[in-house]
Amino acid sequence: MEEEHNESYDHVLKYTWIFGGVQGFVILISLVRNKFMALLLEAGGMGFNSLLTSVQNFASQSTNLGISFGAVPKLSECYERQSHDRLAYYIQVIRLWSLIASLLGFVFSIVISPLMNDLSFTWGNHTLHYAMLALAVAMLAITGGETAILKATRRLGVLARIQVYTAVISVFLSIPLYYYFGHTGVVPAIVLIAGMGMLTTIVYSYRLYPLRLHFNYSQLKDGAGMIKLGLAFVLAAAIGSAAEMLIRAFLNVEGSLDDVGLYNVGYMLTITYAGIVFSSMETDYYPRLSAVSKDIAKTNEMVNKQMEVSLLLLSPMLVALLTALPILVPLLFSNEFLPVVAMAQVAVLAMYFKVLSMPIAYVTLARSYSLSYLLLETSYFIVLVIAIVAGYRTWGIWGTGVAIVVAHVAELLMVGCYSYWKYNYRCTWTIVRYAAIQMLIGFSAYAVSCLTDGWAYWITEAALTFISTAYSIHILRRKTHLWESLKRKFRT
Repeated sequence: MEEEHNESYDHVLKYTWIFGGVQGFVILISLVRNKFMALLLEAGGMGFNSLLTSVQNFASQSTNLGISFGAVPKLSECYERQSHDRLAYYIQVIRLWSLIASLLGFVFSIVISPLMNDLSFTWGNHTLHYAMLALAVAMLAITGGETAILKATRRLGVLARIQVYTAVISVFLSIPLYYYFGHTGVVPAIVLIAGMGMLTTIVYSYRLYPLRLHFNYSQLKDGAGMIKLGLAFVLAAAIGSAAEMLIRAFLNVEGSLDDVGLYNVGYMLTITYAGIVFSSMETDYYPRLSAVSKDIAKTNEMVNKQMEVSLLLLSPMLVALLTALPILVPLLFSNEFLPVVAMAQVAVLAMYFKVLSMPIAYVTLARSYSLSYLLLETSYFIVLVIAIVAGYRTWGIWGTGVAIVVAHVAELLMVGCYSYWKYNYRCTWTIVRYAAIQMLIGFSAYAVSCLTDGWAYWITEAALTFISTAYSIHILRRKTHLWESLKRKFRT
């Protein structure tokens, strides 16, 4: 029993490391692209890119029918039962619905482009820029369907390679466009990156599961169940994208494109880059959770183990990130972005709450509680928008970082209380202890960043980073075969 217990921890740790490593590489490549973007387009150009990307995400997530999530449980069931005929059939179903979502996204993007221009700009006419995003939205829908197929059939290595190839290609495509065309190259770069992501994904997916162009009405009907679950995810994602779009539009109107660029960089440095640890949840954790979702005991066990490993891996990274931000921001972007350091440092604290709420939030999807998931996500984004508006008007850019923390605390409280009542989730005292210790270290690191500078800052922050890292390694070594695996690697 103890061996099985350790093996399950090893599985979580292994795939968190694998996809965390891939995500880390993707982020490193993205940093190169962002560095060139910051130098070539400056803060205003990054703000323009951020506005366009937020509208693209809104259009995509409003029309993709949630296929990347809703299709996973059914395909996973067919795959686990080794029902090859049913698996092949439902792959065709997903591809038909992906094509419908693609066409829907294309039309929707064109229709809303005048409205988006009026909402987000007080100067010039950018309707054509928004309309051109329709191509990217259409291609993202196809990519989402093929990604769902690869996730459900456990093609984790393929998914990792796709992420790496897409990230590398995006750099070689976008930088020349920024260099030669400046702001005018932003839209073509977005479209080309989406196109290369789609091509890379379908090359692998079609090789494993060849495309068969034979669609009929029964496939539309049989896909309705997947779409029903996916629609809740779509609505939640659309509300999230709308919230981010409104936040950036508000910052642009209330402040300037420079403020949008600063906010986007701070958001990217904290929430996006914490995805190094979160990346394995959607790819590995969600399909496994779906398989045991009917068993309360197994669900609780899986959620708690995912939460423990994610918390222990992420916490030292958060202290290190908070410490290094004064160097990273000018290094990765330029001195123009230094005002965002204080905002990003406080926003880092939000990730301690996100790493606790995220594993629980997936249970509502795994159990097909679509309405509950929608209500929880909507509540979080409402809190986020209100907090951002209040924080920015009170404290400027730094206030947006405080708002992000407030929103994530509210999310943890909502998700935790709901899960306790609805599906009898119980967090272990072990997690409470780990979280309390790591949060104490993290909040102490933030206090040091506010109260000290010079050598006192660097020495104290380095010590706190070491303490957080040592504590996590101690726990992981005790609960997994981590130490033995490392020794074997060094011996060879």
